[in-house]
Amino acid sequence: MKVKIRQKDGKLQGEAQVSDQVFAFSPNEAVLYESVVAQLASKRQGTAKTKERGEVSGGGRKPYKQKGSGNARQGSTRAPNHVGGGTVFGPSPRNHGYKLNKKSRAKALISALSQHGKNESLEVFPSFEVDVPKTKLGKTFIGELNQKPVLVIDQANDGLYRSVRNLKNVVYSDVKSVSVLQLLKAQHVLISEAAVKAVEERFGS
Repeated sequence: MKVKIRQKDGKLQGEAQVSDQVFAFSPNEAVLYESVVAQLASKRQGTAKTKERGEVSGGGRKPYKQKGSGNARQGSTRAPNHVGGGTVFGPSPRNHGYKLNKKSRAKALISALSQHGKNESLEVFPSFEVDVPKTKLGKTFIGELNQKPVLVIDQANDGLYRSVRNLKNVVYSDVKSVSVLQLLKAQHVLISEAAVKAVEERFGS
């Protein structure tokens, strides 16, 4: 398939050929859903903790004698049925995250990229090299897209990162660490020719 090329000055000039296997793949919504859930789960703090019966202070003495009071027998004021007692089966610190298998992760990333290709919200740009990184250069590059959530993908490029990092709706990501969640949140994706090549080499076969 062909996608538009965005120049450093923000103008669209020409088209670039990209792999159909990566950018025109039929999106798999089930895998996209699983990928997003897995990413959100791994972001959970997981620090919730309640004290169980053995962790609550006090309660070492029987509240009253075993027999003769007419009440049900009680061994401790920290039993779960008492006010101030321990919690039964309460939460404890844990890691909520889980990993998808390699094929599912690859399919989810390709599906997210292809969704942008299908919606014509994907553009390619040549190398973005600047002597002095400036937000003004980044704003010119993004152009008319500055009011929309934009994801810029490139191979490690400090000049580009520093030029767009202060723009409100723009997120920069290295091609090696771009996530499905980032792709789905973005209304528009700008990807460098070098990043396209890297993605095609990784997922094209």
